[in-house]
Amino acid sequence: MNTTELLKELTSSVGVSGAEENVTDVLCSILKEYGEVTVDSMNNVYCTFGNGYHFLLDAHLDEIGMIVKSISDDGFVKIDRCGGIDARMLLGYEVSVWGKKELKGVISTLPPHLQKDDEDFKAPKTEDISIDIGLTKEEAEKLISPGDRVTFKRNFTKLLGNQLSSSVLDDRCGVASIILALDLLKDVDAKVTVMFSSQEEVGCRGASVGAYAKDADEAIAVDVSFGWSPLCKKSECGEIGKGPMVGFSPILDATMSKKLVELAEKNGIPYQCEVMGGGHTGTNADEISLTQSGIRTALISIPEKYMHSPVEVIDITDVENTAKLIAAYVKERTGEVNA
Repeated sequence: MNTTELLKELTSSVGVSGAEENVTDVLCSILKEYGEVTVDSMNNVYCTFGNGYHFLLDAHLDEIGMIVKSISDDGFVKIDRCGGIDARMLLGYEVSVWGKKELKGVISTLPPHLQKDDEDFKAPKTEDISIDIGLTKEEAEKLISPGDRVTFKRNFTKLLGNQLSSSVLDDRCGVASIILALDLLKDVDAKVTVMFSSQEEVGCRGASVGAYAKDADEAIAVDVSFGWSPLCKKSECGEIGKGPMVGFSPILDATMSKKLVELAEKNGIPYQCEVMGGGHTGTNADEISLTQSGIRTALISIPEKYMHSPVEVIDITDVENTAKLIAAYVKERTGEVNA
């Protein structure tokens, strides 16, 4: 499977938290060749195959976006956030409002000539943001309803080397890595359940429900983490192109984390370690590890620059090496369990 084409297909699909049906349909179509595919009432997508020791592989399918609150008397669309939108980069950006049909729009902005000195570089409050779709209130109300979702303009730009920029690489690149891993696990002597979970961006809600129903022995969650860029502290970031980031945290299973490092070294897979203190990782691993009587859980993160922006950047090789590391772990553990 071509990684670039897979990422392009996944990032083209719309799936704002709580309204993920479009990307859900795409994933069902992709996964049907691997096993039994189901979708639950939360829009979690599952694919299960094999028997025996049970591995759960998770990545979230939803994306950050906005939700329509109202339409002003002048025809501007007023919104609220769905997930961690960075208000600093909203002004002047192109968006799509997903009403009865896709409506292209732009987020209004005040020209610098009309700004006061104390208004420079200030991020707008959510209630001050307006989307201009070029319609009157009466025209807009025929096509848009409260609760409709808004997304950033889709872009997919191949950069130099193996890097690419796109919206919603968080966490469609994690989804892609698991799909690639499935090609390496078709004949594994174990049970594998893929869970592409919903509503991670609004509180890891899909994973907490989905993992509960699956009764897994071990789980690996795949998400993105911070790739170093100017203004970041290198001590808080990984580097894109240097391999997947293996998580170490009080809430993660230490044995699994160490095993992932061991297998990366054994198989010549580049990797980085990400140490997270405190009682959470900010990913689905937090919820999965607490499911039922507890599930041993590891976290692998793909380093990403400019997270939660329309121009997220990753290195394709990190996605592919994440897939290799997942497959190496499942195969090794299967052999140990079945020995």
